[in-house]
Amino acid sequence: MQVGIMGTGIYLPQEYVTGKEIAEKAGIPIHVVEDKMGIKKKHIPGPNDHTCEMGIIAARQAIEKAGINPLEIDVVIYIGEEHKEYPLWTAGIKLQEAVGAFNAWAFDVALRCGTTVMALKVAKSLMMADSAIQTVLLAGGYRNVDFIDYENPRTRFMFNLGAGGGAILLKKGHNENILLETEIITDGSFSEDVVVVAGGTKHPITKEAIEQRLNMLDVLDPDGMKQRLELKSMTNFIKVIRESVRKSGYKDEDISYLALLHMKKSAHEYVLKELGLSEQQSIYLEDYGHIGQIDQILSLELALREGKVKEGDLVVFVSAGIGYAWGAATIKWGKVT
Repeated sequence: MQVGIMGTGIYLPQEYVTGKEIAEKAGIPIHVVEDKMGIKKKHIPGPNDHTCEMGIIAARQAIEKAGINPLEIDVVIYIGEEHKEYPLWTAGIKLQEAVGAFNAWAFDVALRCGTTVMALKVAKSLMMADSAIQTVLLAGGYRNVDFIDYENPRTRFMFNLGAGGGAILLKKGHNENILLETEIITDGSFSEDVVVVAGGTKHPITKEAIEQRLNMLDVLDPDGMKQRLELKSMTNFIKVIRESVRKSGYKDEDISYLALLHMKKSAHEYVLKELGLSEQQSIYLEDYGHIGQIDQILSLELALREGKVKEGDLVVFVSAGIGYAWGAATIKWGKVT
């Protein structure tokens, strides 16, 4: 049974900050931000760029590209962040209503910056399990940049967080842009390394918590996390990519394009080198920053515009998210006869 991508959508806020501005806020050299962290600029939310709302805009684009009636959508999966318009709120139901998918049912999923890759696996599994589900919309927004304190050196590896929205429309039996196999690794030994301390049941929001900046992202054991992550992170990136490709019936040398999340430049280059890929087979998102789980959709859209993805190419979405999770999904681009 084939599941294909009918359309994608991207929304990027008009507002942005430059690497120079980030360097000034953090009190670090500009070359560290631009060259090591790989941030020339990144999009940040404007006054109306709410999380679900950005996903709605991207979803409308995907529906328009696919040329379908929203009433044909059977399920809406919200792939945006838990940080959204309201707490304790199912954003997928709002998104479903806003795009006119009145015949669908909706729910939210979350795996931090690994959400899109995970949601692709969930959507395909739903389609395989339920004959009534033919068309699934994945959409959501991201603005975890709101939780970054540039004066906190422990969170420097997250200074790239930005904002935006993305969407993917999937259809069963669609013979183009076939979603193949997905591989995911999660490692709970990192589950409490990166957190927003205040705001949950352990540490409710108080005036004192806000004054202490406990409502912002923080790393509780920076040295320990760095040591443990260095032992596993790059290995797990390569492992999920290779396993996703292998399960799809292909080899490393068959990969045409790698839709990688934004990370420091040296890590990006390492992944490409390990897989025997050139810089032309990916796009480094230095002008966008890290828009969480939207990165893979953005990378694909940019690659299509630049002619880096063509008919018959093997495309691999690659993600990683705090928690920690690594994921990869393989797609055969173009028409399949």
